[in-house]
Amino acid sequence: MSQIDLHAKTMTGPVIRLHPNDNVVVARTEVGIGVAIPSEGITSRSQVPSGHKIAARLIKAGEPILKYNVCIGFAATDIAPGTYVHSHNVSFKEYSRDYAYGQDYVPTAILPQQQQATFEGYVRPNGSVGTRNYIGILSTVNCSATVVHQVAEAFKHGALQAYDHIDGVVGLSHGLGCGMEMSGEPMQLLRRTLGGYARNPNFAAVLIIGLGCERNQMQGLLEQEGLQTGPKLYTFVMQEEGGTRKTIEAAVAAVKAMLPEANLARRSTVSVSHLKIGLQCGGSDGFSSITANPGLGAAMDILVRHGGTAILSETPEIYGVEHTLTRRACSREVGEKLIERIKWWKEEYSPGRDVQINGAVSPGNHMGGLANIFEKSLGSSMKGGTTGLMQVYRYAEAVTQHGFVFMDTPGFDPVSATGQIAGGANMICFTTGRGSMFGAKPVPSIKLATNTPMYNRLSEDMDYNCGVLLDGTASMPEVAQGIFELIRRVASGERSKSELLGLGDHEFVPWNIGVTS
Repeated sequence: MSQIDLHAKTMTGPVIRLHPNDNVVVARTEVGIGVAIPSEGITSRSQVPSGHKIAARLIKAGEPILKYNVCIGFAATDIAPGTYVHSHNVSFKEYSRDYAYGQDYVPTAILPQQQQATFEGYVRPNGSVGTRNYIGILSTVNCSATVVHQVAEAFKHGALQAYDHIDGVVGLSHGLGCGMEMSGEPMQLLRRTLGGYARNPNFAAVLIIGLGCERNQMQGLLEQEGLQTGPKLYTFVMQEEGGTRKTIEAAVAAVKAMLPEANLARRSTVSVSHLKIGLQCGGSDGFSSITANPGLGAAMDILVRHGGTAILSETPEIYGVEHTLTRRACSREVGEKLIERIKWWKEEYSPGRDVQINGAVSPGNHMGGLANIFEKSLGSSMKGGTTGLMQVYRYAEAVTQHGFVFMDTPGFDPVSATGQIAGGANMICFTTGRGSMFGAKPVPSIKLATNTPMYNRLSEDMDYNCGVLLDGTASMPEVAQGIFELIRRVASGERSKSELLGLGDHEFVPWNIGVTS
């Protein structure tokens, strides 16, 4: 799937045509009944909200609905030209797709290091680079959640004024760690997530606090993840420390001991090849696949050429267009890894359940113009740009491959972003058409709006307006470069809107794939 060049002429009429073969067009603004659409030679037969679809010709019952020349469903009945096309007349059903592993793969020409763009980052002793400098407090189990947050609270309200080079002390708790399987993938996944956060380069130092009798035992976590205690990693077990109050006192004292060295960290100029960006979208609309998602994808193409890493995720939200990614895989093995994850979701994890991968999208997505998961996936996949798919990772696995990669996660944004950050992401880029409010400490999150009205309404939460593409005031290359330069500035310390609002303390949500007992 190639990027779409949205030039000004495309944006001047009442509708947007995305591909010559499409049998639907997208309403650029609200279209009333009887409105002539000269570019298509049709007249609207329905009241169509902006971002929603209109039949560009007669579509026979059972015929594929084509958007970007990709099937997003099938006509449930004959659909006359000019008719509103949405879930009421689009049926969702499985269809055959040719995975054509690696058929369209083209190696990306990476710029020489001396030509790569740079940012100001924190270089850690192991060579990884952070975009922020936090101290983190992690919990092994929900039973230590209150202690974790009270320790972090002790360093708010001006307590860090003497430490100008520390972004904060953040407490990250969760609802797992006990009442779950003691071995196997659910426990391994939780420990992988905690270990990944402990190693994330945006943390200068980390404390891990447990209760003592939980199934996620501290020693088991340390052993699985190869974590070593020392000046930058303290562990506390409440039942051994003497209870709640004494654990809080000991942990606060430990953080105070960490502060002076953490405050010595300084930013230095490094290549953007050190950026690992988690790609998210939420609260999507009919413009997501036209503005913000392809705009972000084009920015990721720039990042990849400069040696950086783009992490696409949300497995249910590539379902239906996964063949557009396998065709770009660098090898058959990589492509088959992606399909194995899709099959696990469809055949083992979600059969018979009313979840997104089985058809229906969220109410907000539906109101925004998306008929089903195929249409949602069409836009979601565009965030990854057009370069080769270099690797596929399981949830929270360490991302070591540069370039465009995929991580298996749910579509639920906090869970998905948690996996990406555990994998090493040091920034999140998040597109939205309805207006998702999101942050994810310890990494900055950049919010990209799909349309100007929403951007203006929620300007305190949105960092960049991709709606300028619809307005005809900027081209796709200009938007892509604008996003790329914003990424560099935020990576260098400029605060994103979500950071200014203080978001991110409660968005640490490890994926629970097991049985609660």
